[in-house]
Amino acid sequence: MSALSDRIMQIYEVLLKYFGPRGWWPGESQLEIVIGAILTQAVAWKNVEKAIKNLKEAGLMDLEALRSADEALLAELIKPALYNRQKAKKIKVFIAYLFEFYNGDLNALLDEPLEPLREKLLSLWGIGPETADSILLYAASKEKFVVDAYTRRIFFRLGMVPEDVNYNQMQDLLEKNVINDIQIYNEYHALLVALGNNFCKKNVPQCKACPLNNHNHCNFLHVLQEKY
Repeated sequence: MSALSDRIMQIYEVLLKYFGPRGWWPGESQLEIVIGAILTQAVAWKNVEKAIKNLKEAGLMDLEALRSADEALLAELIKPALYNRQKAKKIKVFIAYLFEFYNGDLNALLDEPLEPLREKLLSLWGIGPETADSILLYAASKEKFVVDAYTRRIFFRLGMVPEDVNYNQMQDLLEKNVINDIQIYNEYHALLVALGNNFCKKNVPQCKACPLNNHNHCNFLHVLQEKY
């Protein structure tokens, strides 16, 4: 492994020791993970949990039920997840595609090879790279590192990427330097979310308490703390 790979994997080990296994993605089925990936766009997970609870109580965590459900009703049920009308449409678009091309067989879709499946997901209205890759990693168990705003923020503040690093650049860096293992990809993303939520916040980062700053083996932190 290169020095960069060692550094990136050390970050993973420190975070794993601090936070412990995250048990991510929380979902009782592949369908629930897919729906959760759509609902979590631009909103905290606690809001998604409320929306998923509503869907389950209404008997709509089911492919046939979602297919026949009225879009306005679906939007009302997922209201806690915000942007509910758009997200209801995104769910309906995904379900319609699944029935048109895979006869409603989610497993058949998710069993497609990684790159063709990613292209198919990205071709759907409302499915961007982060959502597609969340589905790939967590629902389809494929080796694709999920990047989000936390990921870019943390690695920028560590001095490892420019502030304007884009999704593909960040993903490429991590996939080249993180051990190519589904469980590590799974855990690493969840650990970065935990760090971003608890310490590496957008406006008021808690640098002094950050486990990367405090761990006595981490001499690589490069955050301009005087800015804060």
